[in-house]
Amino acid sequence: MGRVDPETQRLLDVGQEALGAGIAQAQIGNRIGDISHAVQEVVEAAGFSVVRSLVGHGVGRYYHEDPHVPNFGLPGRGPRLSEGMTIAIEPMITSGSSEVYLHADGWTIITEDGSNAVHFEHTVAVTAEGPRILTPRVGIAVERAGLLQ
Repeated sequence: MGRVDPETQRLLDVGQEALGAGIAQAQIGNRIGDISHAVQEVVEAAGFSVVRSLVGHGVGRYYHEDPHVPNFGLPGRGPRLSEGMTIAIEPMITSGSSEVYLHADGWTIITEDGSNAVHFEHTVAVTAEGPRILTPRVGIAVERAGLLQ
């Protein structure tokens, strides 16, 4: 991957910070909107944009289950989090417009304005002890590969 310019590094850092802020809100009794709002606050305070057409989701027996976990919203709104819920929290942010384009292959997504974008994700269980990250090895592997500092 090589070195990245300072603004791209800042985008990466804000993406990780937004993920952490969202995870911190995955507490019993909170609502999906608390997660969404936490992510949005971090991203927009840094001057970046939240992709609104792609969201996190519930994790269970099927791919992309309810509840949807947007990266924007109002605190205190949406489904209440209860013990045992498992969700994917997925901040997707851009350095430009929040609009994205899905290519004909049905998989590749780019920003409409060509700006840089980042996507961070963890699967998180809501537990009595607080949020439990179920995908920690992914982050460790990326750090060890030197992709994150």
